[in-house]
Amino acid sequence: MNGPYKPGTPCWIDLMVPDQQAALDFYCDLFGWQGEVGPPETGGYAVCTLKGKPVAGIMKAMNPDGTTPDPMPPTVWTTYLSTDAIDSTLKAVTDAGGTVMMGPMDVMDLGRMAVIADPAGAVVGLWQPGTFDGAGIVNEHGALIWNELTTPDLAAASAFYSSILPVTTARSEMPGAEEYIEFQVAGRAVGGMMDLSKLPPGVPPHWQPYFHVDSVDDIQAAAVRAGATVLAPAFDMAAGRMAVLSDPQGGAFSVITASMQEQPA
Repeated sequence: MNGPYKPGTPCWIDLMVPDQQAALDFYCDLFGWQGEVGPPETGGYAVCTLKGKPVAGIMKAMNPDGTTPDPMPPTVWTTYLSTDAIDSTLKAVTDAGGTVMMGPMDVMDLGRMAVIADPAGAVVGLWQPGTFDGAGIVNEHGALIWNELTTPDLAAASAFYSSILPVTTARSEMPGAEEYIEFQVAGRAVGGMMDLSKLPPGVPPHWQPYFHVDSVDDIQAAAVRAGATVLAPAFDMAAGRMAVLSDPQGGAFSVITASMQEQPA
């Protein structure tokens, strides 16, 4: 990726965990990333790279004052949607019934960020780029290829996200996935949305990243050996072969070998 992502496009992901080093070891071994705990001025935030390009962030769960949270928040991957005007986006969020959970805040000269919850409770980040646009590699082995919202009300979610960012929604034209909803920016699919009722009871609304891998079965086996949990074993579906996994600290993510690659930018 060269240059900024179009507003409304997922542009970055990061993970907040109790044990940052353990998460770095797990994901670097699994996907071939490089990453280390960052400097104190960034709170130790680790920018993981692939072929020298940024692909994801991993940070230790902590309070703004640097203390350890009690109770510890759940381990989750956060998707960030690009915006070119974060303040007006946040006003649209509250006008549309969403909640601003954090920010907006400047991240040095890298950009401005905020974290929101949509009206159903799904948490997602917003990123206004400065010197940092987001993921520098996508759609390759070990890199982000897709971001998906799972929500109880597809129509309400479509209305909310379309009101805060220049995105539209449409049913997928992929054979065998006609019920699937795509987020589109300028007519191009950049993410997806599925009905929460398709998941086990008790799963909350959420955004989840998909990583492209050369072999879902091999990655699933390697993840299990490293202490991960299989939430949905490798299976074939309209877009390719995929599995849903949970890292040793509980962070859920999907891996996919895509037969029809939709690029997120």
